[in-house]
Amino acid sequence: MKHFSDPFFAMSRRVEDLYLSLGSNIGNREEALEEARHTLSEEIGTISNASDVIETPPWGKTDQAAFLNQVVVIPTDIRPSVLLDAILHMEEELGRVRFEKWGPRRIDIDIILYGSIVYQSDLLEIPHPYMHERRFVLEPLAQLAPDLVHPVLNRTIKQLLSELPDA
Repeated sequence: MKHFSDPFFAMSRRVEDLYLSLGSNIGNREEALEEARHTLSEEIGTISNASDVIETPPWGKTDQAAFLNQVVVIPTDIRPSVLLDAILHMEEELGRVRFEKWGPRRIDIDIILYGSIVYQSDLLEIPHPYMHERRFVLEPLAQLAPDLVHPVLNRTIKQLLSELPDA
């Protein structure tokens, strides 16, 4: 396991699988996910795998429309801080407006895992700090990598999913 902190991120230029969670609950949700996949492929790298798109209830703030969610995998060697900047810019270009935490959004792109890297800065934490609590992340992730081990919790994605409460 590697552990890095900004600004001294010293990752070798080794390619790692980047797992991103995509979500949308405003407007044409399918179109928003498609635009996000297209933009990610152009800006970050070719998507090597993608889960099914699933519809899920909102998490955190529940008085809003259901989400479409998907997990995609992109092999890359881009530094986490650079990835975050690129993703935030993409979200804005794709119509994301940040006005309320966990509120409705046309597109949401979250960095879930980046190989076995553990990374923390003031703006970003990898693995995603809530991923193990979110069915809308774990279900599609389990389609792609059920035996992938969470680098902090030391449990597989399949195990984390099975530990979630049913509600």
